[in-house]
Amino acid sequence: MSSRVQLVRFRFRSSPVAPYAQHWSRRTRGKLVAVIDDDVSMQESLCNLVESAGFVARCFGSAEEFLEYDLHGEVGCLIAEIQMPGMSGLELQARLKEERCNIPIIFITSNGSARLRIQAMREGAVEFLRKPLDHQLLLETVRAALDM
Repeated sequence: MSSRVQLVRFRFRSSPVAPYAQHWSRRTRGKLVAVIDDDVSMQESLCNLVESAGFVARCFGSAEEFLEYDLHGEVGCLIAEIQMPGMSGLELQARLKEERCNIPIIFITSNGSARLRIQAMREGAVEFLRKPLDHQLLLETVRAALDM
């Protein structure tokens, strides 16, 4: 049993998140990070990553599902897949902008074009990241977005 505990401790120490978790500001803790992706495994992976860094995360399978929950006032940052069935990430960004909801958005994609990146950034996205994601970069971007 003690060897299992040591293994868990070793895993945490070697985690890419561990060195950065202590540097998150107190202002960022407790703010909700919403993760929107139609791929359930990606949702879970991102939520687990964000939570392992000390943030509060909630997963949504679509932009429509996110809008149904009406959490605009509680969300400090949004991580969204840009290409999803139904409402796309860009359409969600436009909708939130229409509603004067200024949630910082980090877009993720596996095959986004330069045109999509430029459009997203012009409309106010914080970042546009390609999959596979660099976990450290994503967490640093989340922290920066929450500090906005």
